[in-house]
Amino acid sequence: MTILGIDIGGSGIKGAPVDIHGGALADERFRVETPRPATPDAVLPVLTEVAAHWKDHNPAGVTFPGVVRHGVIGSAANLHPDWVGLDAARLFSEKLGRAVTVLNDADAAGVAEIAFGAGRNVRGVVLLITFGTGIGTALFVDGTLVPNTELGHLEIAGADAEVHASDRAREEGGLSWEDWAVNVERYLQHVERLLSPDLMILGGGVSKKADRFLPYVKVHTPVVPAVLQNNAGIVGAAMAASAHR
Repeated sequence: MTILGIDIGGSGIKGAPVDIHGGALADERFRVETPRPATPDAVLPVLTEVAAHWKDHNPAGVTFPGVVRHGVIGSAANLHPDWVGLDAARLFSEKLGRAVTVLNDADAAGVAEIAFGAGRNVRGVVLLITFGTGIGTALFVDGTLVPNTELGHLEIAGADAEVHASDRAREEGGLSWEDWAVNVERYLQHVERLLSPDLMILGGGVSKKADRFLPYVKVHTPVVPAVLQNNAGIVGAAMAASAHR
């Protein structure tokens, strides 16, 4: 049986059914631009549109770019503040007509990479970092998730790290990949000093372009691109929904 996974991001909302035993999409993903402003009232119809692309009533998993505790939204840095405090699991379940599990987007991507990707069978401290509209992180110790780390909001040079090192910062600043790598390196070195990880996995949309910037990034910790690339969040969302069945 496949489980629907939907990944709500700052720039797009995308989903696909997932073969949770193989960790692969079971159909081509469907994506719609995230509305602006990304209020709950604006996002819910888009979420419904993505989910309706597949006609079933199986459980679904949905990621959210912020802190999620027991289905309730705790932060929404790159969406609208009206999300904070909402019971998204209940709201999404009502709108989609199926049981919905909600979790942090980077945590979902990390769960997928630990199970099927670059973090598989890696012991110790593993940190997945997603570079997109913002910076998301998922921290694992011997394969166990420490949820909602949100290390993209570490302060560097007087601002959130994602102000300098997110993919949006690269695009809006017109930075070359090599110039952007300087900011990424500075961020990774900072995280490295704090956590001493055994492996760092770089995810998000830039993971498929790692060859353009990763050779310029110098840190002591091994750094690899995500194997599942930008589909990791969808896969991890479906895995979370399956675990809560």
